[in-house]
Amino acid sequence: MKPRRSYLVFIHIAAVAVAGLILAPFGWLLFASLSSQNDLLARPLSWIPRDPTLERYRAIATTSGADVAGAFRTSLLTSTIVAGSTVVISMCVGVLGAYAFARLRFRLRRMTLALFLSTYMLPPIAIIIPIYLILSTVGLLDSKLGLIIVYCSFVTPFVLWIMSNFFLSLPQELEDAARVDGCSRLGALFRIVLPIARPGLFATMMFAFLLAWDEFLYALVLTSSSNAKTVPVAIAEFTGRFSVDFGLVAAGGVLASVPPVLLALAFQRYIVGGLTSGAVKG
Repeated sequence: MKPRRSYLVFIHIAAVAVAGLILAPFGWLLFASLSSQNDLLARPLSWIPRDPTLERYRAIATTSGADVAGAFRTSLLTSTIVAGSTVVISMCVGVLGAYAFARLRFRLRRMTLALFLSTYMLPPIAIIIPIYLILSTVGLLDSKLGLIIVYCSFVTPFVLWIMSNFFLSLPQELEDAARVDGCSRLGALFRIVLPIARPGLFATMMFAFLLAWDEFLYALVLTSSSNAKTVPVAIAEFTGRFSVDFGLVAAGGVLASVPPVLLALAFQRYIVGGLTSGAVKG
């Protein structure tokens, strides 16, 4: 039955309204990054910049690393390295572990999975001091490698939790047919399961990247030099002791949101394509 025109009009109006509510903060962030300090402090507030300027983006792109704008540029590279490495390590370990929890039957399986999940549920403020002391003892304090290890400690349980449930939703008959044809368990995983599980894989990778990219507390406590500070810490340092450059904070927020947005757009194509992919033996 074809829906009525009034229903379609209502759906489109509702979709536009929801999209406007969601995108309004990002639009204001962009306008604030282009506004002068006087426009941001003016009363009544000017929603559209009277004198747009790209000076803050120019400062971030061209200044040296001695000031906060140059340090932010360095933090973008640091966050990319730390978040990317965390995703690669966590996905390699988490996918293999999730497949084992989903398909293998062994003693204390549920308890072991719950133990991994409990590490993810712990509040960071409760374990930050032991982590700080451990990294200080092994000489990994204020380093990218130290952050990667810490981030993997809570991203990997997240991958285990998400992917184990996703593997349980896949039909096991495809793996059984592959193993009957002589394929090993690992061969069935890489040749049968992972191609079918691409939607879950890319969605999990995206969320894992966001967990590492947006993390603030660990990066704030465990780093002190500009070579190890991540984007959230660099944006926090835009706040001075006696004044705040709100436009510079907004510009940092816009630039910090670009990699996750691009990642989501790229993964969206693979997720939609993965829904119709996969193969069965004919």
